[in-house]
Amino acid sequence: EAQAMIDTYFQRFPGIQKYIVRTLEQVRECGYSETLFGRKTWFPRINSKNQAERQGSERAAINAPIQGTSADIIKRAMVRMMPALDQAGLGKVRMLLQVHDELVFEVPEGDVAAASPVIERVMAQAALPAVELSVPLGIDIGSGMSWDAAH
Repeated sequence: EAQAMIDTYFQRFPGIQKYIVRTLEQVRECGYSETLFGRKTWFPRINSKNQAERQGSERAAINAPIQGTSADIIKRAMVRMMPALDQAGLGKVRMLLQVHDELVFEVPEGDVAAASPVIERVMAQAALPAVELSVPLGIDIGSGMSWDAAH
């Protein structure tokens, strides 16, 4: 039953299987994968004779370009965020932390309406100009007195 679900998934999205094959071929040949920004992740055990080591490296190699690109984008947004907020006269806004693809801010109540579009713009354009994505980044903004309330 599980195999049938997997087969259906790959039939519905044939590009994924091509991506997996292409990525593994490249990593086996070069020893690394790259994010869309060119950051390399090395996989020294990708050709290991030890099946567990090799399979672990294969799974990581398939995920690294996707997760790594996401990490690159959020870091670019973080670097650009405070200058953009300062330029908008929102110097009291504080970026507190990053959770995966999310940024958490402390914003004075009176600045929430002004800060939200600045934060959204910086995050949506974080890949530019280095990488122009074919799909726009979806940005959701929430606010509340706690992290839970903002979601």
